[in-house]
Amino acid sequence: RATLKPDEMAHVFMAFHRAGIVTGLFLSSGLIGGGISTQDRLLDTAQILREKLGYKGYLHLKIMPGAEIDQVHQAMVLGDRVSINLEAPNDHRLKTLAPHKNFSAELIQPLKWVATIKQTQFKANPWRKQWPSVATQFVVGGAGESDSELLSTTEYLYSRIGLKRAYFSPFHPVENTPLENQPATKLQRENRLYQASFLLRDYGFSMEEMPFDVNGNLPEGTDPKLGWAQLNLVENPVEINQASKSELLHIPGIGPKGAESLLSARRKLPLKSIEDLRRIGINPTRAAPFILLDGRRPSMQLSFL
Repeated sequence: RATLKPDEMAHVFMAFHRAGIVTGLFLSSGLIGGGISTQDRLLDTAQILREKLGYKGYLHLKIMPGAEIDQVHQAMVLGDRVSINLEAPNDHRLKTLAPHKNFSAELIQPLKWVATIKQTQFKANPWRKQWPSVATQFVVGGAGESDSELLSTTEYLYSRIGLKRAYFSPFHPVENTPLENQPATKLQRENRLYQASFLLRDYGFSMEEMPFDVNGNLPEGTDPKLGWAQLNLVENPVEINQASKSELLHIPGIGPKGAESLLSARRKLPLKSIEDLRRIGINPTRAAPFILLDGRRPSMQLSFL
């Protein structure tokens, strides 16, 4: 990528695309002469693909640290998704991973520009007739950050920036680097962060509801939704026939589609049994310990595990 000129890069991709070898493109790069210069190369390549070669497929454009607002806007015009990797949840942690980067000015500011452009300008992306989705990535465990730090920043990005997806990449030490003695991050921690992230994005959970331990970390042995339910619903089960959508989404085993199915079904008849739940496509295994059906605990009493 560093040795190819934008025109060469675009033609190489189109050759693979026409041969059916690739169906989409993620344009990224290491910093070549600084973030602004690198961003220009990426935008030039994307523009050649779109306007000269007629490429109408999926295009994910990376926004480089320090990119200018006009470059961010152009990336949004050309791409189906744009992303900038924060790597760390705040400036303090970023200094450990990438001391040469400025968290607020170089990383968060371009994401704020993305949100502002979406809110203040007409949809200008001619390829999809809508603005692109936005993503970011964190390195987990490299800087000693807690889960609460990572998820606090993630929640801010969901609510204020319109982030579509946060990715969590487990840290792996590399020999002969400053962090070579830092332990590798467990895969289970990565999984729990994804689960918690989806609860914040899709299930109406708040940071205050996350079952963090005293160090601000999620329990590794239990998914966070189940952990919350064990603390809050065992003695106070939710009546399925009266619960709001938000309350239904807090019950283990019930997702957005399941909540809608429950709301629709109970408008016709009260749900009274486990079989009623199964008939509308809900697997009651995880939900049973935390619910009431027509005022009664379900006859199916299951383990929390």
